[in-house]
Amino acid sequence: MSAGPGMAAAAAATDRTRRGGGDPAVRGRTTIADGVVEKIAGMAARDVVGVHAMGGGLARTFGVVRDRVPGGRSVTRGVKAEVGEVQTALDLEIVVDYGVSIADVARAVRENVIAAVERMTGLEVVEVNIAVSDVKLPDEEEEPPEPRLQ
Repeated sequence: MSAGPGMAAAAAATDRTRRGGGDPAVRGRTTIADGVVEKIAGMAARDVVGVHAMGGGLARTFGVVRDRVPGGRSVTRGVKAEVGEVQTALDLEIVVDYGVSIADVARAVRENVIAAVERMTGLEVVEVNIAVSDVKLPDEEEEPPEPRLQ
């Protein structure tokens, strides 16, 4: 009797399992730093219409100075993540535009952040706490524009 193509494939699969110790996808562990989750969440939150800025007054003040330093812009401003092995929890501090529904903006931020973090990291987002620290009024002076690199 000769070995058919099915037997050869089964032998090759057994060979791989024996040599490497199982499925290659589960050989080892992946860890994700808090800062990685904070960046993903910060970008996702900023994408929501009605979010004017991230962070409280003091954090934004320091952020304006940091933003002027080349490479110093921080997308993690206003975001704090606690990352475990399979789950993460997030705290966000936002400033909303005047006239928007804060409840609707908070809901949209949660949805966008959860979708982005879970899709990119595979972690389960157990909670997204949002603190609205300010409302940007139409007649308030804008923060200085970001410097343009030439």
